[in-house]
Amino acid sequence: MAMRCARRMVSGSSVGGLPRYFSTSSGGKGGVLDDKERAQETIFIQKMERERLEKQKLKLDKENAEKGKEAAEKKSKDEIQKD
Repeated sequence: MAMRCARRMVSGSSVGGLPRYFSTSSGGKGGVLDDKERAQETIFIQKMERERLEKQKLKLDKENAEKGKEAAEKKSKDEIQKD
């Protein structure tokens, strides 16, 4: 199991949000990331996290709007039945 995790880190995939420390762009040698590559990766990760959070927020807002609409419809039906 530890070997699988090590292979994932070397292959460049991000496991559970962990950063990778080996470059896949330096001629396929898999060398250690330099500062520029690490900074680019950090910016990319931050952008992806920001987009994910925005999507979650939009989904939550949509769900809340639907719940509010359902509650309003239920309330209007209750008022009609009282009359």
